[in-house]
Amino acid sequence: MLSLLGAPLAARAGAQVEEPLADSIRSALSASIAQSAPPRVRFEADQVEARMAYLRWLGVMSERLKKRKTETQIRIEFLETVWYEAKRAGLEPSLVLGLIQVESGFRKYAISVAGARGYMQVMPFWTRVIGDGDASRLFHMQTNLRFGCVILRHYLDVERGNLSLALGRYNGSRGRPEYPNAVFGARRQWLLPGEM
Repeated sequence: MLSLLGAPLAARAGAQVEEPLADSIRSALSASIAQSAPPRVRFEADQVEARMAYLRWLGVMSERLKKRKTETQIRIEFLETVWYEAKRAGLEPSLVLGLIQVESGFRKYAISVAGARGYMQVMPFWTRVIGDGDASRLFHMQTNLRFGCVILRHYLDVERGNLSLALGRYNGSRGRPEYPNAVFGARRQWLLPGEM
C-alpha cells in the first residue's frame, strides 16, 4: 500500500489495550490457538454443494486478490487459510478479508506504530497471554490469521454479538465509528455477488 508520494503507508492498527482475562477465558483462547488442525478444507462425499460453493468463492477471491498477491500458489494458500481460520472461529471470510485490507493492506510483515504485527495486526502481548510468548511467530501466515480470528471472535463474544463494538475493541478504538465503518466498507469488496 503506497501513499500519494510513493512511500509505504503504515499499518492501521490502533492502540489495542491488554485487558485482564479470567483464567477460564485465557485457557479457552490458549486451547483454540494451540489446536494444530491443517488449514486445508475437507468436504465429505455428500457435501458436493458446499464444496462447489467453496471452490467458487476461492476462484472469485483469487481473481480479486491477484493485484495484491501476484504469485498464484501464495495467493491460494492465503485464501484457503483465511477461509479455514474464519470458519473455524465462526466468522465470515469476507469480514476477515475486509479487516486484513484495512489493518495491513495484505502485507505479511506489516508493523504498526503501536507494534501490532502481520496481516491481522495482532499485538505481541497476545502471544504472551494465550500463546507461547514468541511474538516473531505473528509473521507466520497461519499463526497470524489464527490469532486474529480467535481474538476477533473473543471480542465479538465480549460485546455480545455487536460487531461494531467488537471491531472497535480489536482496533483499540471502541466506541468510535471510523474503524468499524472502514472494515465494513472493505468487507463489501470481498462479498460474492448476491451476498449483500
